[in-house]
Amino acid sequence: MSQLDYALIGNCQISALIDKRGNHVWCCMPRFDSPSIFASLLGGEQAGFWSCLPETNDFETKQVYFRNTNIVRTEFHIKNGDQFDIIDFCPRFFNCEKYFKPTQIVRIIRPVKGNPRIRMVLSPKFDYGKTQPEVTMAGDGCVFHCGDRKLFFRTDIPISYLLKTTDFELSSEKYCILSYGEPFDRQLKFTCDEYLERTFSYWKTWVKHCTIPFEYQEAVIRSALALKLHIFEDTGAIIAATTTSIPESPKGNRTWDYRYCWLRDSYFVIGVLNQIGHFEEMERFIQFLHNVSANHQNMELQPVYGIGGETKLEERELAWLAGFKGIGPVRVGNMAHSHSQYDVFGEMVLAKTQLFFDARLDGVDLQRAFENVVKLVERAISVFELPDSGIWEFRSDMKHYLFSKLMCWTAVDRGLKIAERLGKAASFERWEKIREQIRTAIEKDGWNNELGFYTQALRGTNADAANLLMVAVNFHQPEDERYRTLVEQYEKLLTRNGYVFRYRNRDDFGLPVHAFVACSFWMIDALASIGRKEEARTMFEKIIRNTNHVGLLSEDIDPDTGELWGNFPQAYSHVGVINSAFKISKSWEEAF
Repeated sequence: MSQLDYALIGNCQISALIDKRGNHVWCCMPRFDSPSIFASLLGGEQAGFWSCLPETNDFETKQVYFRNTNIVRTEFHIKNGDQFDIIDFCPRFFNCEKYFKPTQIVRIIRPVKGNPRIRMVLSPKFDYGKTQPEVTMAGDGCVFHCGDRKLFFRTDIPISYLLKTTDFELSSEKYCILSYGEPFDRQLKFTCDEYLERTFSYWKTWVKHCTIPFEYQEAVIRSALALKLHIFEDTGAIIAATTTSIPESPKGNRTWDYRYCWLRDSYFVIGVLNQIGHFEEMERFIQFLHNVSANHQNMELQPVYGIGGETKLEERELAWLAGFKGIGPVRVGNMAHSHSQYDVFGEMVLAKTQLFFDARLDGVDLQRAFENVVKLVERAISVFELPDSGIWEFRSDMKHYLFSKLMCWTAVDRGLKIAERLGKAASFERWEKIREQIRTAIEKDGWNNELGFYTQALRGTNADAANLLMVAVNFHQPEDERYRTLVEQYEKLLTRNGYVFRYRNRDDFGLPVHAFVACSFWMIDALASIGRKEEARTMFEKIIRNTNHVGLLSEDIDPDTGELWGNFPQAYSHVGVINSAFKISKSWEEAF
């Protein structure tokens, strides 16, 4: 079940969400974190949209991706028997020794049966729906402009029909291109057909280069394609989600802007990119992370950065937007950039570890990279005894969160392994003692013997799903009794109807209402690791059944109804799909 019935298109420069009726409801240009040109998702039609509908309301639609692509087809079946399709995509293909990824959306409207009468409305708004642009006629199209911002629209539909929202008969294919910043000045039909063919070929080829498990292939391929569309190719940064401010639950307040790059996700994203065999994307993301840390000589890292490496992501509310389904507030920017979250040092060392163990990564000076690792490890050591906001970014509750301590341990552990790899272990013997001291502190003050699990904060009582990652970073082995007990207790405390909450204790905004999709995959991985593979498969298959109509997932899920909530699509949820599928699938060798 899903209320987030949207399909995602994009080209690693821009992206857009299209609802089941073929309406463009969310799009930001000229990059993911720019102000929107369509924001009806958050503010109704007055905030900007692009529709193309039959003249009658008596119709049904079916929406699908062309197999193994990010190209969307919306089929319209009208009660009188007429049919037409809309094909939407953002061009992407290799051209002149580089990837062609213009700030353009292509829309092709094809009659399938009869001569349906349709009506197209193109109504962009700048500044998240606040600014009505001026419109100027321009040959076979028009220009929407405000100051130096310009949207150019080209079409072979009579422009008067568009501007006056007049019905017209669809007797042949019609073509539209919406471009930001620069006009489209090539032959329309020929170029749209060429773009479609080459973009189709690009995505098909990209998927063929994916490594996939024997089982759950469709889910893994769709997740890989969705993850790809969250990569900002210019820098290699990967955003958490396409949207801002889709609430985590109907209660509101938990509405955040996820169009930025979180360091906490980096290690797992890198692992998945490596797992599916897309080295180029992995390399560029590692380079982005390396540049971020290299720009902080004092290692005062933020939890989150802009996709161009920006450090200031000032958070503000957009009062003129009512919010998704009227649930606000709508926020842009993210205050997490100013938080102290000390897990980031471990996650950055984890991400950089690949540089020293993967022979394909030869574009970085390893000596300078190691100097950077040393600074990260020393910083992790220095903050270990300090409270922070934790992985879940508690805004007013600084504590000694166990996961942050765990990642400090991870930074030291991987730093030692890297030093050994480089033949420098003798120079860092001091780290070995510190690593054991940190482990002792975590095991002594993090483990609650009466409750039988590691707690959210040292000497605490609350459960926290992040602690399931202890095996993923090799702090514990799956056969360790403490880890097995932790998994069993967390099943009871954090799981409802097969979905897992981050935690169940009160935070800045009250008690959590919905489960967190990524945490559900962490539980699946944990169950698989301790030998409960069939139970892990059951959990996994239930989540996959609750993807939306085109196989996409958001951040949160209602454990009672399976309804999706939270920013959408969520890259980390799809990382979870891929990671868990590989863990629970039969191997190719076992299958035959």
